[in-house]
Amino acid sequence: MTNRERLAALGQWLFFGVIVGVLSGAASALFLRLLERATELRAGHEVLVYALPFAGLILGWLYERFGQSVMAGNNLVIDTLHDEGPELPLRMAPFVCIGTVVTHAFGGSAGREGTAVQMGASLSDWLSHRLRLKKPLRRQLLVAGVAAGFGSVFGTPVAGAIFALEFVVVGRIEYAALVPALVASTVGDMTTRALGITHLAYPRASELALTPVLILKWLVFAVAVALVARAFIGLLHAIKQQGERHLPRLPLRMFVGGVLVVVLWKLLGTSDYLGLGVPMILRSFKDPNLPLYAFALKLAFTAITLGSGFVGGEVTPLFFVGAALGSVLARSLGIPIELGAGVGLAAVFAASSNTPIALSIMALELLGAAVFPHVAIVCVVSYVLVGHRSIYSAQRLLDGKGGGRLDRASALRELVATSLPRPPTDAPP
Repeated sequence: MTNRERLAALGQWLFFGVIVGVLSGAASALFLRLLERATELRAGHEVLVYALPFAGLILGWLYERFGQSVMAGNNLVIDTLHDEGPELPLRMAPFVCIGTVVTHAFGGSAGREGTAVQMGASLSDWLSHRLRLKKPLRRQLLVAGVAAGFGSVFGTPVAGAIFALEFVVVGRIEYAALVPALVASTVGDMTTRALGITHLAYPRASELALTPVLILKWLVFAVAVALVARAFIGLLHAIKQQGERHLPRLPLRMFVGGVLVVVLWKLLGTSDYLGLGVPMILRSFKDPNLPLYAFALKLAFTAITLGSGFVGGEVTPLFFVGAALGSVLARSLGIPIELGAGVGLAAVFAASSNTPIALSIMALELLGAAVFPHVAIVCVVSYVLVGHRSIYSAQRLLDGKGGGRLDRASALRELVATSLPRPPTDAPP
């Protein structure tokens, strides 16, 4: 490639990255405003939680009737990126936005990154097809849309870019889309801020030097994180599979899931585990009396909500799970609570989504540089220990975490959950 061709490519990436960033950032700003209003509405009128099963019934019918093409969510985005499939339906953006807002308004335990990622991807793919862009550039803009959605919804532009490059193929980074992803994520974040969005400020981690003893503690910490991540992935997929087997109709699955959430809510007598759970996340950083079982309850609420078909993401609920787990582990291992909560916050999602680099950087952006060496150790180790599992069953695997290479990139849903197929005898080392 000549210098002129490189400059032309760079200019093209900058131009389209800015457009994708503005579109995705504006969509994220609208979504975050609506989500804020929905959360305030539920907090002021908790009687709405009783209507969650009926909200699920209506949402399920709408998705069955008009949203069949977008029901796969983030897995559809991954499949499209990998297989260069047909255009993502533009209806994905409003469907997932409205669905997530309704889920939160009635108390479902869900996040927001899935919504932002799907909105960014569908908007960028709409742009690619309207302009009839070539396949390589279309793929790069799809990655940019994912980056812009993720980066703008959390205010973490660098992590957003790396997440988009990292989450399609396990253990591989899509460097071909690096420039448009970083541009789109940065512009997306700037757009949401310019539109008046203020992101949550997390407590800053305190400085703590690494020592051999502390590293051993982080290894124990990573084992616990991997076990919790495996439990969440297993429970989430089990609820989905058993629900589809026994209740083929989506509206009925969502109705039953809503009933279970309401029953748990009433049995516990607290609303701490509904919605995003941000107050409990912040409490994890400073409260030495945080319930030991808080992480497990949030895990259950989220798996039931998402497994039964309600719309939303996994990041913020898993931030809750990780921060609460980290707080408990920190108290047991003699680590400062705010540092343990911060490391756990990032590591549980890193292990659950096979994105250790992105979440290490995200922790740095959210919590400060002091957390970085600690969170990187735990994210990487727990990523390895979780095995070939993921909340995103469409993620591709080519190189096994324990060694060995497959003869083709296979979706995790196609692989045996507990073991990696043996590589072919003629596979390269």
